[in-house]
Amino acid sequence: MSTPVIFDLDGTLVDSEPNYYEAGRRLLAAHGVPGFTWEEHGRFIGIGTRETLETLRAEHGIEAPVEQLLAEKNRLYLELAAAHTEVFPEMRKYVELLHAAGHPLAVASGSSRAAIAAVLATTGLDALLTTLVSAEEVPHGKPEPDVFLEAARRLGAAPADCVVVEDAPPGAEAARRAGMRCVAVPYLPHTADDPAFASAGLLFRGGQDAFDAERGFAWTVARHARD
Repeated sequence: MSTPVIFDLDGTLVDSEPNYYEAGRRLLAAHGVPGFTWEEHGRFIGIGTRETLETLRAEHGIEAPVEQLLAEKNRLYLELAAAHTEVFPEMRKYVELLHAAGHPLAVASGSSRAAIAAVLATTGLDALLTTLVSAEEVPHGKPEPDVFLEAARRLGAAPADCVVVEDAPPGAEAARRAGMRCVAVPYLPHTADDPAFASAGLLFRGGQDAFDAERGFAWTVARHARD
């Protein structure tokens, strides 16, 4: 079997972070916490929505339960995502190359399953990526390896045979804990020196501006050939 490849979604395949930031800003403002900044949002890139909201709820003393906050943020995010979600062009090309070559593909994300499905449908990637795992479906989100291990199980693959594509340190750490190789494309290029990326087999230090689909594909195929 060709190397199975498991993609993170937000910040890796699509530039959804602006939508998540705006959804979070609106949510917090509705609960009496104005002035949420992009810099503050950056703390949570790569971390699941539930874990993010649990932290923000505790920090700001928000009374609403986490389940309510989750539902409200998902509603806000889905409205924004349906209006516009941008796929990184080289990532689309990478997915298309892998799909054409017969590699099993999956998405494993900290987003809700509804959000994953909506984004893939909006961008047309749903035709190529049909195996989906949300952090809602496993005990723990990233940096725990649960979503990646579940994706491998659904693909019928051994974890050690899989490659993960990630943009954030928690996701790269989750890949390491899952025993999977990693292609790292930092969403925030200044995080390229984070220790979590040290275990990546292929690191594009300049982020999406530096990512090259042909190089990523060649590395994936070459790793499979050596194994």
